[in-house]
Amino acid sequence: MSRKGLHGLTAQLKDALILQALERRLQHVDQKGTVHDTTQSDALVIPEKFYRFQLHPGYQQLRIMNDGGVRLGVSNPFFKLHEGIAGATTVINGKEYLNYASYNYLGLSGHPAVAAAAKQAIDQYGTSVSASRPVSGERPIHRQLENALAETYQVDDAVVFVSGHATNVSTIGYLFGPKDLVLHDELIHNSILQGIQLSGAKRLSFPHNDHGALDQILKNQRHAFERVLVVLEGIYSMDGDYPDLPAFVEIKNRYRAFLMVDEAHSFGVMGEKGLGIREHFGLQGNDVDIWMGTLSKALAGCGGYIAGETALVEHLKFLAPGFLYSVGMPPSVAASSLAALKLMQQTPELTVTLKARGKLFLKLAQEAGINTGSSSGLAIVPAITGSSLKAARLAETLFEQGINVQPIIYPAVPEKSARLRFFISCLHTEEQIRHTVAILAKET
Repeated sequence: MSRKGLHGLTAQLKDALILQALERRLQHVDQKGTVHDTTQSDALVIPEKFYRFQLHPGYQQLRIMNDGGVRLGVSNPFFKLHEGIAGATTVINGKEYLNYASYNYLGLSGHPAVAAAAKQAIDQYGTSVSASRPVSGERPIHRQLENALAETYQVDDAVVFVSGHATNVSTIGYLFGPKDLVLHDELIHNSILQGIQLSGAKRLSFPHNDHGALDQILKNQRHAFERVLVVLEGIYSMDGDYPDLPAFVEIKNRYRAFLMVDEAHSFGVMGEKGLGIREHFGLQGNDVDIWMGTLSKALAGCGGYIAGETALVEHLKFLAPGFLYSVGMPPSVAASSLAALKLMQQTPELTVTLKARGKLFLKLAQEAGINTGSSSGLAIVPAITGSSLKAARLAETLFEQGINVQPIIYPAVPEKSARLRFFISCLHTEEQIRHTVAILAKET
């Protein structure tokens, strides 16, 4: 059928035909490694697809998806250029939008005290430490931040990395090996999966938040491995829900396993004072073996941290490649996160307001019949659309009406679980949230 002939079809049927064509092209890439197989009969000749980036299967898939978006009339929703501080509002192309695409949960990125701390650190230490920390990159501000994090978690020590993603990759990749087992929630973050792959350990997933399933796996598998690591998230970044952490602690103790909790989205959000899932459940710091978190959410910086017992932290500081061979964290980043941590502890009302706004968004969305999945309303609320196309079009429609929210599409989530993901900030007003949900409900 010619492209001209498509004009007589319904919009829904046109979309279906285009999507089917895209799926066939993507399957062809998966099977062949490129859209056009360049295999040649001469075994000594290397096919172009093995030495040209434009023929890499991943890039071919990207091109197919971009082309499909154009054919479906959906603009690219990514890499929008924000022209200032991204809080409850942001400016894009000179226009102000309500902003739900940034995880500045406590509004501390851009806070005058946080900015002042960063500027002072630049004046004192420069913009870079210009070396790895074991060599000559150590600065007092690093230790001050790490000591503050350790005290917050009620553990021996902490270490900060320059990347949150690399924190998980390096920690798991270094501490565990081929004779070990890593068990993780099926919705765990990519950084955990990359770390497990690097480690060479056997990997098994268990159904989301199902500690009973984990118990059964350990009952069957624990004896076959040396070290066993169980990995959870404090708040799951795509769904906005959290695990029954005390139940997982009991299981890990019974089977003599390590437990790691990624608090990227729960620290600053859960607990009466924002101290995370540990405070929420009233646990001790040593109930979890490896506390991981990021500085880029509630703590207004960039990078990640590991907190735990002395043996864990010293081990990572001296031997983990992602720390040992990486430049130290810029002084301004360490200083800004330390200032944010102090502000968070001094003003618990920030967390109280954040919770209230998140609960309001969830309540209004559910009352409007929007599918919010298993979200608890703690800073993250998804609006599940059921297809990537619907998610992309809905995000575009909201953007046209002054609301900036990102679609989460396949392969980041299963196609049937495509969604818009709303990050709530304590800076959002009740009026802004009611306005947003009203438009969302109208356009869904």
